[in-house]
Amino acid sequence: MPKMAQQRACELIDRLARVHSLELAEYEELVRAFSPEVAAYAADRAVEERRRVYGTDVYIRGLIEISSYCKNDCLYCGLRRSNRSAERYRLRAEDILACCDVGYNLGFRTFVLQGGEDAAFTDEVVCDIVRAIKAAHPDCAVTLSLGERSRASYQALFDAGADRYLLRHETADPEHYARLHPAELSWEHRMNCLCDLRDIGYQVGCGFMVGSPYQTAAALAADLKFVETFRPAMVGIGPFIPHHATPFAREPAGLVDLTCYLLSLLRLIDPALLLPATTALGTLDANGRERGICAGANVVMPNLSPTDVRQKYELYDKKAHAGSEAAEGLAELRRRMEAIGYRVVIDRGDVKRLD
Repeated sequence: MPKMAQQRACELIDRLARVHSLELAEYEELVRAFSPEVAAYAADRAVEERRRVYGTDVYIRGLIEISSYCKNDCLYCGLRRSNRSAERYRLRAEDILACCDVGYNLGFRTFVLQGGEDAAFTDEVVCDIVRAIKAAHPDCAVTLSLGERSRASYQALFDAGADRYLLRHETADPEHYARLHPAELSWEHRMNCLCDLRDIGYQVGCGFMVGSPYQTAAALAADLKFVETFRPAMVGIGPFIPHHATPFAREPAGLVDLTCYLLSLLRLIDPALLLPATTALGTLDANGRERGICAGANVVMPNLSPTDVRQKYELYDKKAHAGSEAAEGLAELRRRMEAIGYRVVIDRGDVKRLD
């Protein structure tokens, strides 16, 4: 990269660190300026901001993948309804509660219930599960990631005790959204769901894939601007990884380096964000978790699902679910975080708003 362009990118990063806002065109300029040198500079600034708010604490979430059934047919997802080769399963309430009991004893104080949009998990069923988790572990947070539901449904789940809801917006570009999803899913509805969740009072998480098919620098800039304006509590991003039974099977995977760079920019947009170093990072790079933390992330989500179903929840090919990606590998995860100067803590890990 020419020295002048690199200097301009660093100036934009410095301004972002000060005021936490840029124009859309400036975000696009930063995306296009991605290089090892610029990414390293952004990571240094991001780590400063992360340490200012969260110190060296790394929050852990126990991920429980409750169902691999999904009514949707998203073009990138291995759980899509058209995938006839997918091994489907659905956890019973007692299975989920048992996972939480195991996780609590390991030191988890947040449980993330994630699944496809499965009609079997009605409001009544999910509300009963949430109430049971909160009754057994009242000092814990419950996060749901169950896709698009009605506002009334979100309200019922919140009233039952759910604290957080993760719903990736996937892309802030409506045209890009349409190229990743079937016609019955709309970008407008996804955004309305996110607004409903925020209005109800959840700590809301959004997110996007890095390197998904048809993604442009302008689309990524729109994602960054959306995070700035929407102000979620959490943003989950990871590199796109193709699945063999989807229309995008032959598309290239996203870049780990670019994902880490964008994590740094997100940390500078909002120093208080909860930013996971995602499983997708750990799938593409054996040190992906560490690289994400060193870029500004502060959350990891080891898999707490029953071991016999982890391979069946296949959003993309070769999804990591063992070692430090697994709840029972928590000691290994602690060692790996300590080796890079961070510490896994026993904490709900709520967002620390600065205003």
